[in-house]
Amino acid sequence: MTDSEAKADLHRYLRYAREAMLWKLDGLSEYDVRRPMTRTGTNLLGLVKHLGTVEFGYFGDTFARTYDEPITEHDFAADPTADMWATPKESRADIIEFYRRAWTHADATIDSLDLTAEGSVPWWTEDRQTVNLHQILVHVIAETNRHAGHGDIIRELIDGATGLLADNDNMPTSDVNWWQHHRIQLEEAARQAASAADR
Repeated sequence: MTDSEAKADLHRYLRYAREAMLWKLDGLSEYDVRRPMTRTGTNLLGLVKHLGTVEFGYFGDTFARTYDEPITEHDFAADPTADMWATPKESRADIIEFYRRAWTHADATIDSLDLTAEGSVPWWTEDRQTVNLHQILVHVIAETNRHAGHGDIIRELIDGATGLLADNDNMPTSDVNWWQHHRIQLEEAARQAASAADR
């Protein structure tokens, strides 16, 4: 595989993960895309906003590629989670467009640089700051997929919807009764294991 082919392969995986993350917003109310679903406030729209910030940072700041975005307005000292939730003034469309602009900016960086092109991540420890495009692509793919996984769980908690993408849910069945039986089976297995461990 050539470097060009390897870069195209990595880029394809990043694009796939991006789309999976956005699909988790489809069909939900304004409240549901914003509502905190964990003790630490994880929410779907916040994940999208965060990933936009991530892409501008890693494909912009790291490679000294400028962008004109409101990220600098976030007061991370006052609120270290400023990019993890949407304010009432930020619409769903605003956040999605922000994320799509991040894609466009990142894609231009990816397209214009070789995998060996060097950059610097100022927020990493000094011994790790010097990186190349290959490392950053792998890092952002991993981070995007991690948050898309969070999105999978949050969406299922909100309305029971599951799956990878609209045209490929990647689930063994959509039969509600099957899943109900499966969950009961898992609960029983967990109880049996706990009981055996307590002996």
